Amino acid sequence: MYEKFHGLDGPPFLLTPDPRFFFSSSNHKRAITHLVYGLDQREGFIVITGEVGAGKTMLVEQLWLQLNRATYAVSKVVTTQVSGDDLLRLVMDGFGMSVVPGTEKSILLREFEAMVREQRAAGRRCVLVVDEVQNLSFGALEELRMLSNITVDGKASVQTILLGQPQFRPILASRDAEQLRQRVLASFHLGPLSEAETRLYIEHRMKTVGWTGDPAWEADAFAAVYRHTGGTPRRINTLCSRVLQFGALEERTAITAAMVNEVAEEMAEGLNEGDPAAAFNASANGAGHARSTANGPALNGPALNGPALNGRNGYASLSSAAGGEPLDLLHRIEVLEEITARQDRIFQRILKLLASAVEKGP
Repeated sequence: MYEKFHGLDGPPFLLTPDPRFFFSSSNHKRAITHLVYGLDQREGFIVITGEVGAGKTMLVEQLWLQLNRATYAVSKVVTTQVSGDDLLRLVMDGFGMSVVPGTEKSILLREFEAMVREQRAAGRRCVLVVDEVQNLSFGALEELRMLSNITVDGKASVQTILLGQPQFRPILASRDAEQLRQRVLASFHLGPLSEAETRLYIEHRMKTVGWTGDPAWEADAFAAVYRHTGGTPRRINTLCSRVLQFGALEERTAITAAMVNEVAEEMAEGLNEGDPAAAFNASANGAGHARSTANGPALNGPALNGPALNGRNGYASLSSAAGGEPLDLLHRIEVLEEITARQDRIFQRILKLLASAVEKGP
């Protein structure tokens, strides 16, 4: 919906990895360097870790675009909560091998070795990519190590890239994983984007779908996105997609920090739907943060005509100067009124868009 309003060729912040949107941050450049170095060794394991949504999968997809695919046979495994034997079958299936149910493991290993010989004879190297590796059992990790022991003409049969979340690092450092750890040739942790890179990342994705300045992004809006997401690409995508949708519904042609804050707080409120008290508190705190301070300080900062608001749950423990009503209660009522008015505006906008679509017909 919002792409048409903003004149974009498509959605710029899809969550599905798409190499068109790859952004080469300083961390991503270093990670690719480690991948290239590791692949050049033609054996062993390469480990890339990063938080959820850091861009590990996108990184590997970008690497394949830079390599001569005719010289590589690649198997990708993304379902990792399996036993060692099942993992072997998934690996073989990823390489295009037919696996007959019930086949003995010894026969599977011979078939795997024969496949590697065929690939090598055709001038191709076998590379295995295992995602979400932190979910693998030690038995499955040992299965991967055993596959690396298979050699053809004195050379390693397969090279493995392990992608995982940070909790895989202590697993790899444990005594049980010592033999696997000794085979790791390159390892890198993919960190978040910096604040400056967050802005460049957003602009890059917008320009990829034909953005020419509509909507205009205010500088403070980029800073707000970074503050709410910590520079994690997937979080940036989720938040920015919702911000653009909000802008379209409200018919805004500029993205402001207040809009980003408001959407981020609504998203946090949605995550707390199972806890009404937490949701309401998040909304109330957020509205105080996002509201303009033209008529005085924000409600979660210093109090009007009084000391800082430091009461329980972040609300004032003092009464307001006018009438003695508790300020936190007045604040909550004001928040509810704002939320109701905003939702009504959005609902009316959706009705207009639907009516317009019906009038135009298919």
